[in-house]
Amino acid sequence: MLPVRTFSIPPVLITGSGSAEKVGEECKKIGVTKGLIVTDAVLSKLGALEGVKKSLTGQGIPFVVYDKITSEPTDVYVKEGVAVCKENGCDFLLAVGGGSAIDTAKAVSVMMTNTGGIETYMGINKFPQKGLPLVTIPTTAGTGSEVTTSTIITDTAKNVKMLIISPFLMSRVAIVDPMMTLSAPRGLTAAVGIDALTHAIEAYVSLKAQPMSDVFALSAVELISGSLRQVFANGNNIEAREKVMLGALQAGIAFSNSSVALVHGMSRPIGAYFHVPHGASNAALLGVVTEFSLIGNPKRYARIAQSMGEDITGLTDLDAAELAADSVKRLIEDVRIPSLPGLGVDKKKLEELAPQMADAAIASGSPGNNPRLATKDEIIELYHLAYAQ
Repeated sequence: MLPVRTFSIPPVLITGSGSAEKVGEECKKIGVTKGLIVTDAVLSKLGALEGVKKSLTGQGIPFVVYDKITSEPTDVYVKEGVAVCKENGCDFLLAVGGGSAIDTAKAVSVMMTNTGGIETYMGINKFPQKGLPLVTIPTTAGTGSEVTTSTIITDTAKNVKMLIISPFLMSRVAIVDPMMTLSAPRGLTAAVGIDALTHAIEAYVSLKAQPMSDVFALSAVELISGSLRQVFANGNNIEAREKVMLGALQAGIAFSNSSVALVHGMSRPIGAYFHVPHGASNAALLGVVTEFSLIGNPKRYARIAQSMGEDITGLTDLDAAELAADSVKRLIEDVRIPSLPGLGVDKKKLEELAPQMADAAIASGSPGNNPRLATKDEIIELYHLAYAQ
C-alpha cells in the first residue's frame, strides 16, 4: 500500500517560447493592482525586462523595480525588497531572474504579511500568514524555484544558508519561457543545467520519492542530459533550450514533491564558506556522490543510466548503476564545469572546515534522504574526493 503523499504545483503554470508575454494578462486575472518586480542588476541593464514591462503596461498594471541583487539571496536583499514594496504600496511580487531573484521575491512576499526577521522562519511551515501573490518568470533553466515551496536565504550575520519551507512560498503563476534564457552566459547555463539534473536524480533516488515525482524526475533526466551539451555548444539552439528548460521545470516539480539528498546537503556549506554558486558546487559533487550512493539503490540508478541514453541491456543493476555515474561525470566534463579547485576552493581551508561542513550538511536533513546514508567521516572523505577529481 502506498503512503499518503501530497503533490503540489503552482495553480497556473504556463510554458513555451513567448509565454512571458502573457504575464500582464495573468496578473490581471488574479486581481492585483501594483507590482514589485524583483530582478538582478545584470538583467535590468541588458533590457531583458522590456517585454515583461510592456505586457504589464498593456494591461494597465503599474510597477516598481527592485534590481539590487548581485549574489545569491541574502537577508539584506529581503529587508530592502520589503522596504521598497511597502513604500510603493505594491500588492504582488513579480520575480524575473534566476534562483536568486525568485528566492528573494518569495521571502519578500511572506515577509510583507508576517512579523520579525526572515531568520525567524528558518525550517518548515513557520509562517502564520500567507504572503502577497507571487508571479515568477525564470531566466535560467536550473533552480526550479518557480515551482517549489522552499527558499534558501543566507543569514549574513551567522554566514548560514537558511532553508525555509512553506506552502505559502509557492508561486500563484509560474511562466516558463525558454526565450528568457537567451542572455544567460555559457558557464551559467551549464552550471544551472547540472543543478537541475541534480534535482532530478536526487528526487528519483530519494527515500521520499513517490510515483508522481518519479514521472517528472525521469523525464527531466532524459531532457536535460539529452540537450544540455547542445545548448552549451550553441546558445541560440532554441529547440535544445526548450528541452532543457522543460527538464529544469520538471526537475523542480520532482524534488519539491520528493526531496533532495546528499549532494544538496554537502553543497550548501560550500556555498556558505567559499561563496561558490549553488549550481557549480552541485556539479563539483554530483559525480563522486553518485558513485558513493549507487549501492544504496542500484535499480534506481540503473534506470537513471537508461534515461541518460546508456544501453543497459544484459547488465546487472549494479553494473548499469555504475554507468549512471560515468554518464554524469562525462556530461559535467563536456560542459566544462570546474572542480572545486577551479571554483576557488582553497585546499587548506577545506581541510580545516570539512568537519564543520559535514556537521552542517547532516543538520540540513537532506543527507538523511539519500539511498546510502553517509556518516560524518564519509562526508568529509567525499569533500576530499571531490577536491581531488
